[in-house]
Amino acid sequence: MTSTSHDHELVSIYGYSDEQIDTLMTEAPECVLMWSTKDGWPVGVVHAFVWKDKKVWLTFAAHRHRAAAIRRDPRVSVAVSAVGAKTVAGTATMKGTATFHEDDATKKWFYRALARKVSPDDQVGEDAFYSLLDSPLRVILEIEPVKWITYDGDKAARDMAGELPEEEKTPRLESDGVRMNAERARRGLEPR
Repeated sequence: MTSTSHDHELVSIYGYSDEQIDTLMTEAPECVLMWSTKDGWPVGVVHAFVWKDKKVWLTFAAHRHRAAAIRRDPRVSVAVSAVGAKTVAGTATMKGTATFHEDDATKKWFYRALARKVSPDDQVGEDAFYSLLDSPLRVILEIEPVKWITYDGDKAARDMAGELPEEEKTPRLESDGVRMNAERARRGLEPR
């Protein structure tokens, strides 16, 4: 097999720009929130979310196991697919730190923003969802990004068609350089 930039093993060169991250996070309807349990198991749950101030905001009841786990260790991840997004293709995963909010001011803006996102162009549906969210046990989680792992499906498709200029590619990450070549050497394959 010849070495080409669109080799299926080399994907870090198809990263998102900051603008694409903003677009995906604004348009995508859901994310997967992931955390570690006390015994070290990774767990994830799908959530509707709001992207505001370059942070993910979501909600759940305070008595959920994830609340105790995240209070114990606020390092979480959020994965978002472009399925349901209108103008981007691909995925983004964020490593982040979580902060809990229970104040009325945060609840008021967040519940309205989430209800509007879940029921756009439907005031009755928006108001019904707002009422559902407004419960005494609910907490809001704010997640601030520490690191992004992204994949731009449009860039990959354009590269495979020979239409992606080099300047649109993102820098090759260690996983697609050092680590991939170490694994190729271990398997007796030529480096790339």
